[in-house]
Amino acid sequence: MITSASNPRVKLVRKLESRRQREKLGLFACEGEDLVAAGLDAGLEPVEALVDAERPALLDRLPRAETVAPEVMTGLSTLPHPARVVAVFRRADLPRGQELPVGLALWRVADPGNLGTLLRTADALGPAFVLLSAGCADPTGPKALRASAGAVFRVPLGSFADAPGVRVALVPRDGVPLPELEVPERVVFVLGAEREGLPEDVLATCQAAATIPQAAKAESLNVAVAGAIALYERRRRR
Repeated sequence: MITSASNPRVKLVRKLESRRQREKLGLFACEGEDLVAAGLDAGLEPVEALVDAERPALLDRLPRAETVAPEVMTGLSTLPHPARVVAVFRRADLPRGQELPVGLALWRVADPGNLGTLLRTADALGPAFVLLSAGCADPTGPKALRASAGAVFRVPLGSFADAPGVRVALVPRDGVPLPELEVPERVVFVLGAEREGLPEDVLATCQAAATIPQAAKAESLNVAVAGAIALYERRRRR
């Protein structure tokens, strides 16, 4: 049983709280049995697995897991209530590609909660892929992972520059009302950060711009809500 916070496995999990280290090492850590189980269900093989010695979870699926003293688990957790299990996975093992007919392309969506929610939405209302520009949050960061509810293990990721098919920008006003827009079979909905929106050079790469009708006095929709409505509208028509 691991009883020291200086154990190399514990130190690795703590190190992976940093985006720079996740990118450098090509690894990320998942806390909690639901997230870890989602990774296992998707066929990912954990590099490391730690379980609480007094509250073990998923031991039948993690035969090489190390048990950890509760106080050490508390020290490495990013949650208010420490998780019963933590697993480290390879970033390269996450799904990639743009073969699906629909996707979301996110421009500088830096809030990890919004990014994770969009991954969850792409999983539920697609299946759809998600493309990320520079400046987006890290989908393997703790907050994005929790918001994705395991969808990060099922939704293909890619680069914003590689968006295939017809690009439809979602803009807060002056676009074609989304219910009236002719949505092609292969489409990518392009969404920008809530404060800045989509810059002109990105809009110029889109073949159409759509607006989600809303109350006259409303300023705008949350980016995750806008993405959900767009995917639902396409799904509803089919």
